[in-house]
Amino acid sequence: MLKFASADELLNICYERDASDIHIVPNEPATLRLHGRLVRLEEYGELSPADTERIFREVAPPRAIHELERVRTADFGYTHPKARFRVAAYYEKGSIAINFRLIPYRLRSFEEIGLPESIKRILHLPRGLVLVTGPTGSGKTTTLATMIDYINTNRETHIITIEDPIEYFHTAKKSVISQREVGVDVPSFEEGVVRAMRMDPDVILVGEMRDLKTIQAAITAAETGHLVFATVHTTGAARTVERIVDVFPHEQQEQIRVQLSTNLVAVISQLLLPRADRPGRVAAFEIMYVTPAIGHMIRERKIHSIESAIQTGQQLGMISLDNHLMFLYQHKLITREEMYRVAQNPEEIAARLGEQLPETAMARQAV
Repeated sequence: MLKFASADELLNICYERDASDIHIVPNEPATLRLHGRLVRLEEYGELSPADTERIFREVAPPRAIHELERVRTADFGYTHPKARFRVAAYYEKGSIAINFRLIPYRLRSFEEIGLPESIKRILHLPRGLVLVTGPTGSGKTTTLATMIDYINTNRETHIITIEDPIEYFHTAKKSVISQREVGVDVPSFEEGVVRAMRMDPDVILVGEMRDLKTIQAAITAAETGHLVFATVHTTGAARTVERIVDVFPHEQQEQIRVQLSTNLVAVISQLLLPRADRPGRVAAFEIMYVTPAIGHMIRERKIHSIESAIQTGQQLGMISLDNHLMFLYQHKLITREEMYRVAQNPEEIAARLGEQLPETAMARQAV
């Protein structure tokens, strides 16, 4: 039975097989996330608690070792000869476990990740808030990196990113770009945004809007003349607006609605789905641009009307998630089952396709 010589050997397997993640859990074989499925590397045997601790210490900087000892979890970046990895180390059953998320060195183009060309026009705006949303592992970081690279290539700006950890490395092109890592270069996302506004920025990227103070700082930055990009762990434009408003105390929600209605530029919501045509995954998008009508809906608490506004805004480049799912299915990029599994309104899709709703989709609706 083979044994891993080093963490780098293990990560090389992840890279060579084009896996998105590798999970290291004591008393289990190392496990790849390959095109959405889990693949155990049984041929290498189980990893003992001593093995997982050794792998962690091979890749962890001193601050991450101290953080793991102090709060029992640590997040950091690791540079492998072939790729970057985002690392999440944690304790389980008293032993160290690790998740490595692969981040390729090469930045991807709009075409490669399936982003519509209409997105490019918002990347030339002088100010506003652009949100990229979706669950963990949906490709938000890659989408943001592609958009930042477009600005870096095509505009003369000062770009400041606040990330935890830094994932894609950017090299200055037309722009000047400063990448700051939470816990290394700046203590928190909120502090990073507030400090960034004193550094003559044109564009600010907030790796994640986790709390009220960070959200408020990001909205203020957009309001004061900066183009701000941020991620939120939500699915769909309407849910994203609701989520942001609900974070604030009731007495502040009216003010936040007004601020969002005038400063929010776009919400790009995405999922990554297994491909039907070949190995790999494909992105499904919902794209909302904040028109005066949608701004009015946000101000007047008519969030339920946003979905229909997206449906009727196709000529402006908007697309609903269900419409994009149907497009991917009709072009044989995803399966019928996958389309119905993640659809927001599967009954409507079934009616438009002139077919009966699958039992699995009916069961999901009943839950």
